[in-house]
Amino acid sequence: MTSLIQTLQLIVNPTKFLDKSAAKYGDTFTMRVLGINSPPVVFFGHPQAISECFAIPAQKLDFKKATHVFKPLFGANSIVLQEGLQHNRQRSLLMPPFHGDRMKSYGETIYSITLDVTKNWHEGQIVSMQHVMPDITLQIILQVVFGISPGARYEKLKQLLSALLDDITTPWYSSLFFFPPLQKDFGAWSPWGNYLKRKQDIDNLVYAEISERRLQQDDSLTDILSLLMSARDEDGQVMSDEELKDQLISLLLLGYETTAGVLQWLFYLIHAHSDVKDKIIHELKSLGELEPNEVTKLPYLSAVCQETMRLHPIALICTPRMTKETVEISGVEYATGTVLVPCIYLAHHRSQTYTEPEKFNPQRFLNQKYSATEYLPFGGGYRGCVGSAFSMYELKLVMAAILSQFELELVDRRPVLPVRRGITIVPSSGVPMKVKQINPCGAGILACP
Repeated sequence: MTSLIQTLQLIVNPTKFLDKSAAKYGDTFTMRVLGINSPPVVFFGHPQAISECFAIPAQKLDFKKATHVFKPLFGANSIVLQEGLQHNRQRSLLMPPFHGDRMKSYGETIYSITLDVTKNWHEGQIVSMQHVMPDITLQIILQVVFGISPGARYEKLKQLLSALLDDITTPWYSSLFFFPPLQKDFGAWSPWGNYLKRKQDIDNLVYAEISERRLQQDDSLTDILSLLMSARDEDGQVMSDEELKDQLISLLLLGYETTAGVLQWLFYLIHAHSDVKDKIIHELKSLGELEPNEVTKLPYLSAVCQETMRLHPIALICTPRMTKETVEISGVEYATGTVLVPCIYLAHHRSQTYTEPEKFNPQRFLNQKYSATEYLPFGGGYRGCVGSAFSMYELKLVMAAILSQFELELVDRRPVLPVRRGITIVPSSGVPMKVKQINPCGAGILACP
């Protein structure tokens, strides 16, 4: 019964659950939050303990058993579920498209999508960041990651994904993944049967895109799917269609709602702190033209993004890992079958690391450099997020594109609460904003006198 209660508490209000547990037990505590008959799950918030978790050799850990709840979402071939050599192989194939010069080519597409989504905004209009940001980030993934141009398949995939992800983010629907006994297919009218049907429709569209792309064999394409299709591992092997599909779905689920959630927090926080907004605008104006790669190098804009993800991290935890044998962390032995969870949220809210941790203070990232286990919004070690650099790139460019076009203000300035939406945490209000002014120079406003 305890495991059921703790699981439901974590599902319904994870930040409250973590805050209360840390206040009661400190940096390290053990819960049972993986459904009925859950194994012991140990949360770590101390940087040294997190470092020791990351240092445990992969052969001593079982990632599949600790992440089984994600299998119906991501697919059996997802990098999230892989171990050992297979994980290393997939990581080596996935990393290159998200880094270096290849990523720079995505900047104009991110700008273009953002401007297109906001092109019909008018003065006096109320816009909800909860609706706008997922629209932008989904289109970025479809065009930059999937490489699908607007058209019939694009619109169908966008429609199916939006509807399914909206449902998955509700507590009831997401609880299906934590409780296998609920995963019974009694046809399309049953909750699990309905999910499987919709997921298959999405998979079929992705497979159709992969098949079409293999026939094209166009080496000039720079989207991430095309780059993954041409990538070869050390043995000269390419990814299978099933691997490609599962990686694309994983990238979508891990990079769509999460990035949209951070953008909601960014627009709320900078407009709740006028001094922060003024500094960002001043810094952007110093550039003249908003050249994407120059925007992403701006120090204060970067600090604002870092502080937002410290206060409200993209993910609350790193990849869980189950022990295959007894391991020792910070002088404590943990038996075989224990699930270890390096907790990003707890690390980011330690008063011993961050002065006034609940206060939004971007300046802290200009004044001090934090270690990789004190600040880890994208996880760390050999299981860190492959798309971290792309996500930061995207956040900055979406912000710059909107702030250069519009002057916005919060409709409601009352403090908001963090609430769970799917696998991320978003502001409770949905962040409705009023368009105060449209700048006539459009995207080039910051180059205007």
